Amino acid sequence: MERLRKEAFTLIELLVVIAIIAILAGLLLPALAKAKSKAQGITCMNSNNQLTMAWRFYAEENDGYLVASGRWGTPTLPPEWIGGNWLDKSNLRKSDNWDVDLWIRGISSTGRKVPGRGNLLYPYAGNSTEIFNCPADNSVGINNKGKTVPRLRSRSINNWVGGPGWGGPQCHIFMKDTDMNDPGPSNTFVMLDEREDSINDGYFVVDMSGWPVRSQQIVDFPASYHNMAAGFSFADGHAEIHKWLDKRTRPAINKGNMQLNVPMRDSVDLYWMMSKATRPR
Repeated sequence: MERLRKEAFTLIELLVVIAIIAILAGLLLPALAKAKSKAQGITCMNSNNQLTMAWRFYAEENDGYLVASGRWGTPTLPPEWIGGNWLDKSNLRKSDNWDVDLWIRGISSTGRKVPGRGNLLYPYAGNSTEIFNCPADNSVGINNKGKTVPRLRSRSINNWVGGPGWGGPQCHIFMKDTDMNDPGPSNTFVMLDEREDSINDGYFVVDMSGWPVRSQQIVDFPASYHNMAAGFSFADGHAEIHKWLDKRTRPAINKGNMQLNVPMRDSVDLYWMMSKATRPR
């Protein structure tokens, strides 16, 4: 009994050990979360980069013509890159949110090709479906079996790249890869992560009203998945994570779809996107 009593831990010793473990956990968990966030940011940039390479390959096979970011009733534009897909956070069961076969691969449940459906960049992206999603985007859809699954797309394309344009001043719509003289390929963004409650079609609008003095209105909202930052890719092929400074750029996430087309004067974030989108004619 005397030997057992000497080898046992006292209550004070146990409390000290528990306190040390708690302190170590408190120190390690933030570091692990930061490492995870950084890894997701790197993966996001790589995916954005690869998707932009697919965008470039498409142009090379189509005489330099860029895939359209949207159509909006403009029949003279090239085909729309997302094949009519329209995400809807207020209706998670809508097939646009989860049906990868139809909206990415362009095939029906029986394996047949569906005309006008499927992502046009999919064949140029190594037939990858994951590349269209940011790894930090936790938004979901509910499939036809009632199962919760990741939403199929986080990314949109700059509306001035491939068209159509938007209201405000008459700006350049880059229809061919050789059109990007100003602001130039290294300063013209193509892909970006769009917020889960903002994204619908694949057409991210940058309203140029007020350029070059100030911003006036934000139409679509970029994501803030990477520690208040979003992934962007550019026409020259590079990708980066851009941090937002204006709180108006990152309001609280809505349960359904958020209000778009919001006045936003003198926003450094919106002005940055304007500077990387296009230029007046």
